[in-house]
Amino acid sequence: MPKVGILYNDAKAAACRSAIELKDKLTNLGWDVFVATGMGGILGYSNPDRPLCHTAIEGLAPPEFDRDMSLAIVLGGDGTVLSASRQLAPQGIPMLAVNTGHMGFLTETYLNQLPQALEAVLAGEYLVEERTMLLVRVFHQESLLWEALCLNEMVLHREPMTCMCHFEIEIGRHVPVDIAADGVIISTPTGSTAYCLSAGGAVVTPGVGVLQLLPICPHSLASRALVYADREVVTIYPASPNQLVMVVDGNGGCYVLPEYHVRVERSPFPARFIRLKPPEFFQILREKLGWGLPHIAKPTSVELP
Repeated sequence: MPKVGILYNDAKAAACRSAIELKDKLTNLGWDVFVATGMGGILGYSNPDRPLCHTAIEGLAPPEFDRDMSLAIVLGGDGTVLSASRQLAPQGIPMLAVNTGHMGFLTETYLNQLPQALEAVLAGEYLVEERTMLLVRVFHQESLLWEALCLNEMVLHREPMTCMCHFEIEIGRHVPVDIAADGVIISTPTGSTAYCLSAGGAVVTPGVGVLQLLPICPHSLASRALVYADREVVTIYPASPNQLVMVVDGNGGCYVLPEYHVRVERSPFPARFIRLKPPEFFQILREKLGWGLPHIAKPTSVELP
């Protein structure tokens, strides 16, 4: 019997209701259905009493969500998709993301279009698009203290956010650089339209084999966004005597002490998205962010009353 999973945002009534209805429908069609909330992919935040709070990346998948599962249907907004990617990517499970939220930048279809989308998916009429994820790890010397996958970005900064700090950053074999800024962002192409965009970074089309390093409010005109090959491993050493905070996908993270270092690299586990038609990134930019919309002509003259 084929297996299918349902991950949903239990804080949204529409997602909860749809998860129940979808489970009944798929069961009647002969599928073995497993249901879980997206909470399993929420990393949680550390606190001063517990600076390192995490679950190993292979331990986030719900029970029965394994490589024998054909696909998973994700009901929620972009936050639920980010959480689900951490749960599903290590198992290689493709997801159909259904928007029950607001922006829905990462979702493929809307709740009112789910019946038609489900029909196409069950008929095998879909593509699978792979998106790069980051593997983020915190070390003390060579001892692994914390790790997480992220689809959008990793952010490292001080508390409070407005305090300047220094970072010594190694990119692959290249000479280390020193950056003075409020913080640094390392972004995937998917994350280039998230926090990275708000901080002044470049938009990168999905599928391009690059990552982006972006200082937050740097104290130098020479410190700007750097796009580099995603085969390079980045190591960040705090160069200030202050405790730092790391956040991944705006979801959770840990404290980084001065004697720690952070290693960021392309994850061996990509997020796998079910697409009902070939992806059109520029259309999404236009619809969701207004990029490339035509200028509206202004009248040549205005008659005053």
